[in-house]
Amino acid sequence: MATVSASAAAADVPAGERGATRVADRVVAKIAARAAREALHAASPGDPTDAHATVTVTRREAHPPFGEARLRVAVELPYPAPIGPRCQLVRRQVAERVGTLAGMTVTEVAVQVERLVSPLSPGRERLR
Repeated sequence: MATVSASAAAADVPAGERGATRVADRVVAKIAARAAREALHAASPGDPTDAHATVTVTRREAHPPFGEARLRVAVELPYPAPIGPRCQLVRRQVAERVGTLAGMTVTEVAVQVERLVSPLSPGRERLR
């Protein structure tokens, strides 16, 4: 009886039938959050407020090769700032980075502005 090594057996199986790679939702969320922070820092490099992003991923596996993602990104923006252009910048950066790094097709990036952050002058208190 002849024995076949595992590497020889794997070479006989076509590439499409060997298995699949799946990028975890938390990895996609981390990529999207990082891309959102990069976009916000690029839009206002001297802004002292920290860019914050929370991401929710909805996935559909039917779309090859790594699936299809719909993302919800919640951000904090400095005030005053042009909200529409900043959200568009975040949308574009997140879709491009998730598509490039995770190999997923991004069908939607919904950007929610959680909070507008006003920079406080030193020595001034916030009024309520």
